[in-house]
Amino acid sequence: MAADRLDLVSKLYQPSGWPRILEVAAGSRSTAPLVVDLDPTTFCDLACPECISGKLLNQGRFSAERLSELARELVEMSVRAVILIGGGEPLAHPGTKRVLRVLGEAGLAVGVVTNGTLIRQNLDELAAYASWVRVSVDAGTSATYGVFRPDRKGASVFDRVIANMRLLAEAKSGALGYSFLLMSRPQADGKSVSNHHEVHTAAELAYDIGCDYFEVKAMFDDDHHIIPVADSLLSSVEEQLARAARLEGDTFQIVNSSTLHSLRNHRGPVQPKQYERCRIAELRTLVTPSGVYTCAYHRGNEKARIGDAVTQSLAEIWRDSDRGLVNPSSDCRFHCARHASNLELERIGEGDGAPVLDADYDPFI
Repeated sequence: MAADRLDLVSKLYQPSGWPRILEVAAGSRSTAPLVVDLDPTTFCDLACPECISGKLLNQGRFSAERLSELARELVEMSVRAVILIGGGEPLAHPGTKRVLRVLGEAGLAVGVVTNGTLIRQNLDELAAYASWVRVSVDAGTSATYGVFRPDRKGASVFDRVIANMRLLAEAKSGALGYSFLLMSRPQADGKSVSNHHEVHTAAELAYDIGCDYFEVKAMFDDDHHIIPVADSLLSSVEEQLARAARLEGDTFQIVNSSTLHSLRNHRGPVQPKQYERCRIAELRTLVTPSGVYTCAYHRGNEKARIGDAVTQSLAEIWRDSDRGLVNPSSDCRFHCARHASNLELERIGEGDGAPVLDADYDPFI
């Protein structure tokens, strides 16, 4: 995974997406999104206590037929990249295999965010068509995994997930990532249980599995504000990441997310924004069984709902909807990963942008 893939601003300057970038920078509506987050289902086989989408789980899924239609519509709309993600587990839908095949054979880049429990059942499609697969593990041992990511019976399926990741590491054509969300849970005695101490152990395991990268992220509250951690815990994480950096090379990278940078800089939970319209909402959107939303940060927020993909075609939704429903200055005061991209689009619109790149390198803007 190249380091520049973390630079969301630079990715705006790729030539294949540039015509739509210019549309949006000029204040116009885009003809179609460049990237779509797609939730095939709201079902999940795990029962993570800290799940940010916990209130949205088990509220339906697309039929297999409709999911296939959506894949074809995404191709017809000239979407460049699709991320299979969800409040639920995307690989839990039996139709996800066909989506991977349809999108991959049409040349779209496909990313998959998964808990890893069902990789084996989807191995052939993931290996052949996924540009990247990111597995949310959040632990380095089975015991800690069982605390923060138990299955619906309260058991740890850590060993199964790691075994599945090893299978994919052997077969993959794209990148495989090991994601670690920093979590702490208050206890009745005033103390807390945490996974922070396993960052280095998890990084070593990611390297041993054959992952391409190991990612550390901060935890969010229900409103997507970053939850701060004690300085002692953050110091421990930094020390572990410094040790883990020795594992880095041509085939393995330690990725520090924007949320981790926010923790380091003690920026607090609020990210002020002066603009009142999100230009990125014209370039990236979220499609779920419960509705189409302006972005993944607003999954389930009726104020940000722009259509119903169960009863409407995506082209119809895009043609008729107002993507300006959400006002970033008042509705998006959390740390948004695409805030800098919005500011860059303003600069492009004012004629102060950078030169267009010679070639594409990563469509996931």
